[in-house]
Amino acid sequence: MGNDTPAYILAALTAGGGITGYARTGSIPSIAAGVTVGALYGLGGYRIQNRQPYGVELALLASIVLAGSSIPRALRSQKPLPAGLSLLALYGLWTFGNAYRLSYSVKRA
Repeated sequence: MGNDTPAYILAALTAGGGITGYARTGSIPSIAAGVTVGALYGLGGYRIQNRQPYGVELALLASIVLAGSSIPRALRSQKPLPAGLSLLALYGLWTFGNAYRLSYSVKRA
């Protein structure tokens, strides 16, 4: 399994979560954030799959944005939804951070 599959899965989960949040509560920030982060993951996955530059970096950026918004909220509220988003963000940070680190070390060698 390449790095494109986790990017596509995270894209579907975040975009789907944003749409679900809007459908349940009418929250415009939920749909805007979910679809934006999902689009970043999707574009990153597409670029990784087609071996285009900056795919891993886009997916890593999406993980940083998701972590920056969800981790403080999870610590503050102790609710399951922000905690779940935080786990997704941490998985993305680990997956795409490692991919970036490995590609960077190969470029420097």
